Amino acid sequence: MKWTRVKDWLIGAAGMVLLLVVTAGILWWAVSDPAGEAAPVPSPTVAVDRPPAPQPPAGLRGDEVWLTDVALDAGTVVAAGSILRDVRTVGQDIIAGPDGLVAARLAVDATVPFEVVANELGNGTVVRSGGGGQVMVIRTVNALGRDLPVTATGTVEVEAGRLIVEPRSIDIGGPDFLSDATATVVRGLVTIEHDIEGLPEGLVLQDVAVQDDGFRVNLRGEDIKLVP
Repeated sequence: MKWTRVKDWLIGAAGMVLLLVVTAGILWWAVSDPAGEAAPVPSPTVAVDRPPAPQPPAGLRGDEVWLTDVALDAGTVVAAGSILRDVRTVGQDIIAGPDGLVAARLAVDATVPFEVVANELGNGTVVRSGGGGQVMVIRTVNALGRDLPVTATGTVEVEAGRLIVEPRSIDIGGPDFLSDATATVVRGLVTIEHDIEGLPEGLVLQDVAVQDDGFRVNLRGEDIKLVP
């Protein structure tokens, strides 16, 4: 009986030793490299060049706050009796202090609804997209003592900071000779000259495009006083 217990103990001990040997071999294989092969060299960290952090302007006073940039979106802006929609404003290098709020650079993108321009022409005028980047103006005008339905089509341009639509074609709805004779008279009545109002002074209209719901305008300016 005693010999049997000793025999079992020896078998168990031998199994334990074998297990330790196998485990040590696996660890050695995992952490070592085959003879004659160089150990892999870790890839160096790639340096990424980053632009320097913006610095506040020289002479910034202790009672002033400097902001590198500010973006503001608004669905509708009503000012000076005019309406702008889908307004996107981006200001850069903004200083707020006792003298007000001033942006070194300011850009504004907005949509001038067609009805705003139509109301300036009055008399039930309808302004809408004519397709292909053109604008269509439909109104009734009084010319040579007669009320005439007029449909004018033209392209939109920027002239001296104003939104201008000058008719390229005018249809009075009558005989050709009547249209030719009165076209010059009614041309001024269907010409659009619109100033973008309600925005900070100093912003200048740079570009305009025709959309389905109005004129998409872009204005830019420098040293714009946002809040007096």
